[in-house]
Amino acid sequence: MTTARRDTYTPETLLAVAVRIFNERGYDGTSMEHLSKAAGISKSSIYHHVAGKEELLRRAVSRALDGLFGILEEAGATRGRPIEQVEYVTRRTVEVLLAELPYVTLLLRVRGNTRTERWALERRREFDHRVADLLKAAAADGDLRADVDIRLATRLLFGMVNSLVEWYRPHPDADSRETDALADAVVRMAFEGLRTS
Repeated sequence: MTTARRDTYTPETLLAVAVRIFNERGYDGTSMEHLSKAAGISKSSIYHHVAGKEELLRRAVSRALDGLFGILEEAGATRGRPIEQVEYVTRRTVEVLLAELPYVTLLLRVRGNTRTERWALERRREFDHRVADLLKAAAADGDLRADVDIRLATRLLFGMVNSLVEWYRPHPDADSRETDALADAVVRMAFEGLRTS
C-alpha cells in the first residue's frame, strides 16, 4: 500500500499537501513530520525534492503571487481608462483567488516570521501599491467619487476581496459561472459605490 502511494507521489502533490497542512496547522505549527504523515511518504523522500518546509512555503506563495502579478500584465490591466483597468484587475484578482484558493489563503496568512514570509509580504505590498496607483489615476480622471479617500477605498477593496478566503467554499459541482457571478458581485458592490457615474 505504501508503495502505491509513493508511485503516485509528485512534487506537485507534495506541494498541495503542504499547503493544506500549512493552512490547517499554521506554517509555524507544521513540522516535517506532519508533512510526511499527511503525504504518506518518509521525510527523506520530501528532502529528496526540497530543502525543507520553507522551500515548500516559497513555492506555494510564489504560485499565488505569480497569479496575481500576471494579472497586471494582461491587456485589460494596461489598456483603457484607469477605472476600467482597476475594475478588470479586481475581477481577475477574485478569479485568481478562487482558482488558487489554498495558495492565496496561505499567502494571506503569512506573518513575516521567516525570510520567505517577509519576501511574500513585501510582494503583496507591491501588488497592493500598484492597484492603489490605478485607483489614484481613476480618481484623477474624475471617475471615482471625490469624497472617498483613496487609501481607505484601497483597503476596503482588498479587505472585501481577501475575505473570500475565509468564507468561500466552492460547490463540488461548481463551474466557471459560479466564479463569474462572484467576481461580478464584488466588482458591482465595490465600484457602484466608488464610481462617479
